[in-house]
This record gives sequence, structure tokens and C-alpha cells, in this order.
Amino acid sequence: MNSLPVGPTRGFAAQVANCLMSAYGEPLWRNPLPAIDELVSTILSQNTNDLNRDKAFFALVEKFPNWDAVRTAPREDVIDCIRLAGLANQKGPRIQQVLEQIQAETGALDLDFLKTMGAEEARKWLTRFKGVGPKTAAIVLCFSLGIPAFPVDTHIYRVSGRLGLRPEKMNVEDAHPHLEGLFDPAVYYSAHLNLIRLGREVCHARKPNCLACPLLNICPTGADTPNAHVKK
Repeated sequence: MNSLPVGPTRGFAAQVANCLMSAYGEPLWRNPLPAIDELVSTILSQNTNDLNRDKAFFALVEKFPNWDAVRTAPREDVIDCIRLAGLANQKGPRIQQVLEQIQAETGALDLDFLKTMGAEEARKWLTRFKGVGPKTAAIVLCFSLGIPAFPVDTHIYRVSGRLGLRPEKMNVEDAHPHLEGLFDPAVYYSAHLNLIRLGREVCHARKPNCLACPLLNICPTGADTPNAHVKK
């Protein structure tokens, strides 16, 4: 019978990362976007799927010549453009407000200057903006700026709980620094993407396909689930 790791260690996190690497290989995300583009894209991604996020993002790119034009456009034009992403009445004004603040503070809509900061300083700079939480900031840092950060989405939050990588009642915001402390920064990128793949393909919210899981032998909950669901 498996048991929860006592106070999950970096060694256990490394084992998880290594097992997923053996099963899935080195993951490759889409071509990285400039940081300001990634920031807008990630705001659009909140509470929607990747397909609708991308459709809304490219609708903005097609309609407006640059982000400054998005910043200064009539609010309704931006809202109409991103309706596919859902919550357009919230996301449109948020995107414009973030762009306005960045322009006002830095004089340009470019976030490359964050590369000169430490990870924590850059994270704090980004999360000051309304609508930019720990996950959005971590995605921009990790995938666009090459700054070590470990984004925690719904899949990673669920899977990390089942694996015992975080306390059961820890909230998603606190899970970001917690998991960053467990995983080696060198594997943030691959572990993040492979954990998402595991959550999407195997470790579903309902009826996880435990017997197909590459982590079954080390998972403290999967092997002990009496009614583990197996896809036919």
C-alpha cells in the first residue's frame, strides 16, 4: 500500500519529474511570444480553453496594428473582438488598463526590462496589475522571459494534490511558491508541461485513468483507489 510522502521533498518532486520525462519526453510548447503578447494572451486564457483564447488573441492581432492601438481603442471594440474568450466585458477593460499602466510607467509596451530583475522582483512587478495573478505572471516569466517560475493551473493543482506534492488544503495561490520550492528550477518548464499533459490525458478530475498513469508506482493515491477508471 502506498503512503503519502512525509513532508514532500525535492527528491520526490525530482522523481515525479523524471518519471514524466521518461514517459512523455522533453515537451515543447508553442513558439514563445514576446512578453507583452504573452501577458495579453494569458489574461485571455482565464476561464476558457486554449482554442478560444487563441482565436480571441489573433482576432486582436488582426484588428489592431499594435498593442498601443488596443490600449487606446474604444472599449466596446476590444470587447467585441475577444468575445470568443468569454468574460469579454471583464477581460477587455483589464487588458486595456494593464497596457495603459505599463505604458504610463515605462514609456513603452515592452516587458523585456524584467529580464534585468530577479524572479521575485519581476513577479511582484507583474502581479501589481488587476487581472494578473501568480499563474499569469509565472507564465510570462517562464515562457517569454526565461526567468525561473512554475505556473500552477487547474491540472497541476489537482495532480499535485493527488501526488501529495502539496498540502491537501493549500490554495492555488500558495501552491506556486510551494511547488517552486520543491522542483529544481532547471525542470520548471518540462515538469509544468508534462504535469499538464498528465492532468489532461490521464489524471482527470473525475474518473482518473490510474492504471494508465506513468506515476502509478509512486502515486500515494492512485494505486489505492479501488474504483480506478480504465478507459476501454
